[in-house]
Amino acid sequence: MDKKIWYEPTISTEHIFKGNVIDLQVDTIELPGGRTATREIVRHPGAAAVVAIHQGKLIVVEQYRKPLGKTQIEIPAGKLDPNEEPQLAAARELEEETGFIAKNITLLHSFYTSPGFADEKLYVYYTDELEVGTQHLDDDEDVIVKHITVEEADQYIASGDISDAKTLLAVYAWKLLIATGKLN
Repeated sequence: MDKKIWYEPTISTEHIFKGNVIDLQVDTIELPGGRTATREIVRHPGAAAVVAIHQGKLIVVEQYRKPLGKTQIEIPAGKLDPNEEPQLAAARELEEETGFIAKNITLLHSFYTSPGFADEKLYVYYTDELEVGTQHLDDDEDVIVKHITVEEADQYIASGDISDAKTLLAVYAWKLLIATGKLN
């Protein structure tokens, strides 16, 4: 007989922090047999990212990531604005961060980034139909736009300069496209 997964009913919620990007709460929950435990939960509005291929190269941005204490090379991405459709957010972030405008954009995958403690859902889109526009970064953004080959992407992965899930997924989807002509 299959074991039944226990649902964790919430007994109480304590709101700890409300920020510009995340909110933090601590829930007291009930476990099997009436035991209780706490769950620290990060609430996030979601985000969108774009695997953008231009002239056979992947468009990425290099930026400093304070939590890591180093720069990272990532595909363009950003959080969803309130009630914003993920597809529109992906196109907006691509243009803001890189100056490229997506003429057509297709959903590749969506996934939860860290379901053990956060509810952030990330939507990853693909485009290879681009036109040049104008970059317009947010006041707190400082990025360098790069166009990299598959070989350069592999080198960045090996060096740890690409180490986030969305960009790893982007590189592997791109390699699959090159090898099979299909994205999934």
